[in-house]
Amino acid sequence: MAGNKKILKMVLFVIVAAVIIGFIINKATAPGKKSESAPKKPAAKGGSNAKNLLVDYYVIKTTSLNETIEASGTLQSNEEVQVQAEITGRVTGLFFKEGTQVAKGALLVKIFDEDLKAQLQKLELQRELAKTTLERQENLLKINGISRQDVDVTRNQVSAFGADIEFTRTQLQKTELRAPFSGRLGLRNISLGAIVTPATIITTLQQIDPLKVDFSVPEKYRTAISQGDAVDFKVAGDKQMYKGTIYAIDPKIDLSTRTIRIRAIVPNAGKLLPGAFASVMIALKNMPDAIMIPTQAVIPGTRDKKVAIADSGKAKFVVVETGIRDASNVQIISGLNVGDTVITSGIMQLKPGMVLKYNGVK
Repeated sequence: MAGNKKILKMVLFVIVAAVIIGFIINKATAPGKKSESAPKKPAAKGGSNAKNLLVDYYVIKTTSLNETIEASGTLQSNEEVQVQAEITGRVTGLFFKEGTQVAKGALLVKIFDEDLKAQLQKLELQRELAKTTLERQENLLKINGISRQDVDVTRNQVSAFGADIEFTRTQLQKTELRAPFSGRLGLRNISLGAIVTPATIITTLQQIDPLKVDFSVPEKYRTAISQGDAVDFKVAGDKQMYKGTIYAIDPKIDLSTRTIRIRAIVPNAGKLLPGAFASVMIALKNMPDAIMIPTQAVIPGTRDKKVAIADSGKAKFVVVETGIRDASNVQIISGLNVGDTVITSGIMQLKPGMVLKYNGVK
């Protein structure tokens, strides 16, 4: 009984499915309205049907422009040395104060020298004795009481003692460390009684007035810069503009960076410190008839740069070549002329031939 019910349900299911499929096929093949609406016609391209775009503009005029090179530099001491001993010994005197100005030749450090003084005294006594002996032998030589060879040996001893004395005096001079030039001392690294060697850095001495500023420029400017040219620069944390003069140019181009190293001399009243970063600017030449436009008007591309201009009230794109930049403007070397109207806003919405409506001058 249960099996018959299952068969009956299956038959009914097949019949209902057949009816539904037939209805669908009949609906699809029956004549009538199209199931899809006709495609709309594309909007006509060009400026005739395009909406007017409200834009800002800039009318090109000439302006005076100074070509300026910007470079990163570093301030250096005019003279700098590490104060180190030439001999090994014990420090018996420190005669300087850290961070102070000292004059050339000022005594900074004294190293123990009593042994050298004693040796010098001994050599001087030996030389005096040798001189006395030489005088006696020369008198004996006059009466042939001694050979000339003995006299020559004694004379040589006198000379040898004199050389030893000069050597010892030189060693004594090395026990006194004096300032080789006028400058400012750095921090002290030793204390009284310390044993120093030639490798021990006792302190530093720097001449900071004047200072040097070292910087590098691209090699293409090698003929535009010469000794005596003025430079301006700023240092971090100081809004004041400082001036210097180029006095040395490296005759070789750096192969890794393709730049030329330049050094300028800078007067220093004490505000500038060696090692500071300097933003250097060099004025090369004045261009009285340069064309400058706002930076935002230039559209960068993969191969070239373009600018949108107004041509008879419609948008037009022209390829341009740019030059020097400043904070808000860029120089146009080619592609634009005086009197052209450059579009400065809505550039991303512009299309060639689009009718323009002007908003204001920027």
